[in-house]
Amino acid sequence: MTAVRYDEATRTYEGTDIAAVDSLSLDVQDGELLVLVGPSGSGKSTALRMLAGLEPLNAGTIYIGDRDVSNVRPRDRDIAMVFQNYALYPQLSVAENMGFALKQAGVPKEERTSRVRETARILDLTPYLDRKPKHLSGGQRQRVAMGRAIVRQPAVYLMDEPLSNLDAKLRVQTRTEVVELQARLGVTTVYVTHDQVEAMTMGHRVAVLKDGVLQQCDTPQTLYHEPLNLFVAGFIGSPAMNLVPVGEERPLKLGGSAIELAPPGEAALADSPGPLTVGFRPEALQVGEGPLRAKIRTVEDLGSEVFVHLALEHRGQPLALVSKMMPPFDGRPGDSIGLQIVGATHLFADDGSRLVSTTATLDTTSERVSVPTDTSPATP
Repeated sequence: MTAVRYDEATRTYEGTDIAAVDSLSLDVQDGELLVLVGPSGSGKSTALRMLAGLEPLNAGTIYIGDRDVSNVRPRDRDIAMVFQNYALYPQLSVAENMGFALKQAGVPKEERTSRVRETARILDLTPYLDRKPKHLSGGQRQRVAMGRAIVRQPAVYLMDEPLSNLDAKLRVQTRTEVVELQARLGVTTVYVTHDQVEAMTMGHRVAVLKDGVLQQCDTPQTLYHEPLNLFVAGFIGSPAMNLVPVGEERPLKLGGSAIELAPPGEAALADSPGPLTVGFRPEALQVGEGPLRAKIRTVEDLGSEVFVHLALEHRGQPLALVSKMMPPFDGRPGDSIGLQIVGATHLFADDGSRLVSTTATLDTTSERVSVPTDTSPATP
């Protein structure tokens, strides 16, 4: 197995002074599946291409194992890449596609055939070895693309949004297969996606990028429960965390109700006189009884869970909130309903950094606030 290390790796494209990847320092452990995630333009694909040797470095270093590969040709880096568009040769059979790189490398035919058949067995592609790509489904084509990488037995696998062309159901099925396969092979894998749900369900660790800068790299559980800043808090999680700007007013208020923080939060609040933002996940917002009244905008009943989208008047403006509830839920759009915070609450400073994670409740003695008449809430 082989580790990967980015050491202040930077890539700036010609014609701009803004780095696509800015001083990225990141360790990928032996046998780890690390996911790079972020919105479009965050630098995640550029970071992967830098590791593959498809993008030159303007500064910094990249190591595969103990070897500095910053100026090594892609073909000599001992990596295999799986692309979004499969990149299969339409005139070749599945077996020929999977064995093409081995043939180019001069691997003897007998060994080549053996490795292709073993990889096909792992990926359940044995019945399709003689077919052309046009006779395969999207999921089967993607498995062939993965098989072409696996058969090479590289030190590192690189995957650039390999599931984005699949439909939703097949994407869920295939990502499970990728995770199981990676665990079985034990090969270090760097996986790029824009889908944070995909990232959270697949990665041993997840690295979140924004504008070419690494925001946080940790386990999915830590990213979800202990985000380092407002960007990570808002990006990770579906639906997104409720983020409420509360300004410099003390005590903190949601609508007309005071937010009562547990002791760690009160201590952090005392040391932070500037404008603040309060964040809480949809499952921490209880709909039913509570000191605040909000109007239901829409209800998304998914069978196993219900997302209730709400409009609340906050600091003179309509505020959009989301509550995650267990079914059954009888509320309807337009209903007025009570709110209460019942779970973890995060406090963010004016610069976006997280000050503390604690528990909170809404003061039940606060004056009830009427629901907004405008139910097209502005995003906080």
